[in-house]
Amino acid sequence: MMKRNTIRLTNVAVVRMKKGGKRFEIACYKNKVMSWRSGAEKDLDEVLQTSSVFNNVSKGQVAKKDDLSKAFGTDDLTEICKQILAKGELQVSDKERQSQLETSFRDIATIVAEKCVNPETKRPYTVNLIERAMKDIHYSVKANKSTKQQALEVIRQLKDSIEIQRAHMRLRLVLPAKDGKRLKDKLKPLLKVVESEDFDDQLEMVCLVDPGCFREIDELIRCETKGKGSLEVLSLKDVEEGDERLE
Repeated sequence: MMKRNTIRLTNVAVVRMKKGGKRFEIACYKNKVMSWRSGAEKDLDEVLQTSSVFNNVSKGQVAKKDDLSKAFGTDDLTEICKQILAKGELQVSDKERQSQLETSFRDIATIVAEKCVNPETKRPYTVNLIERAMKDIHYSVKANKSTKQQALEVIRQLKDSIEIQRAHMRLRLVLPAKDGKRLKDKLKPLLKVVESEDFDDQLEMVCLVDPGCFREIDELIRCETKGKGSLEVLSLKDVEEGDERLE
């Protein structure tokens, strides 16, 4: 028979915190802890498997109310869970941790490649090249920061070792009239800003795009117009250094 004050949970991610000389743990859904910390997940119920606070999740030992009040100055379980989520340590196996770090490393490199160009060639970098450059500067992933925050950090650090600039590419697209309307609709989601548009015997557009969309736009125009359309890089438009967000 299961003792009172025990709860059994499976497929759980544990976040642990030591406070007031005692250990407190909460039971979360895997993958949801990082989503909560990055701000992507805002619903606590989606993160927690149960709102109970434990001394030991794997043994199912629930923390005593008195211990919680002494350590946290409140017995509000929601408030305590939020504190543990924010400041506690996510318990993962070495293999899991390694896998998460590799995934994050790749994600950061992908964001950098999507947002940056080589200012000399005015062309984007490949993800593999950015990964190599990150390894050269011995960049190590920080588990408590989002991949977007870290991508900004990487861009700053890489400036010392490679020619890299966070910029939008200003492109001129020229499309045959018969493909113009159809292609414009397909291109729309890939364009940041359309600066000018001229539809005469052909469609000519000048637009700003994220470097990461360049290859897709190039491929789309070549395939859909059977080589009759053209794409030209006019210039680079700096993304303001002060813009600390990555859309």
